[in-house]
Amino acid sequence: MRGKRLVPVLVAAVGFLAAFVDPVAAQQYQSVTEELIRNLNSMLLAAALPVTLLVEGILVYTVWKFRNSDEAKPTKENRRLEITWTVATAVVLLFVGVAAYGVMAQPSVTATQADAQEAMAEDDTVVVDSVGVQWYWNYEYPEENLTVSSGAATGDVDVGNQPMVVPEDTKLVIRTKSTDVIHAFHAPEIGLKADAVPGQTNYLITEVNEKGTYQLYCAEFCGQGHSEMLGTIAVVEEDTYQEWVEDPENTTIDV
Repeated sequence: MRGKRLVPVLVAAVGFLAAFVDPVAAQQYQSVTEELIRNLNSMLLAAALPVTLLVEGILVYTVWKFRNSDEAKPTKENRRLEITWTVATAVVLLFVGVAAYGVMAQPSVTATQADAQEAMAEDDTVVVDSVGVQWYWNYEYPEENLTVSSGAATGDVDVGNQPMVVPEDTKLVIRTKSTDVIHAFHAPEIGLKADAVPGQTNYLITEVNEKGTYQLYCAEFCGQGHSEMLGTIAVVEEDTYQEWVEDPENTTIDV
């Protein structure tokens, strides 16, 4: 009877936890990359909750039922039970693997050079080369013949102390690389992260759906000024973006 009473308790617990998960899943996502990652997280969480509660419920029930046992007794072989939990584990792992691969294989999550070239061949795609330098970011717009920097202007960069400016609702290809040591381009609010490695180019493909300013970090320890290697990504309307491209130093970015 106690075992039967445990079932509604577990169901109620799952519903209680789901009440907190649903509002998070219902939030508007800032980018297609973030949407894919968060949906996968919610899917895996939904699969993990009942399994966790079932296992923990059985554990608590067993401890309580046998709390007064004086001597441990050997368990009896139960092939049906062993086959059941083996098959159940295989099903769970298969579900996790298929779900994760379906998301990780998306170009908006894990982009290859071929994916980037295909995206750049489309109309209206914005391409930005994000170059890590100790300890700031240079943003190069090859199609606009423009380079700005999150740090002070240098001999190769005319405009400094600038964000990476991109238009909203437009496919964006970011090519990350480094001129010195290993850095990492990381904008967690929109789900972007890629290593910036000397002599190597890594790729990010996304589309940001909501205007705003998003924090950019270097997520790889790169020396004394690592903690100050910050930047911003400003997502603006198309008209504002075009104005900024024509005159980045004097255009006010209002987000």
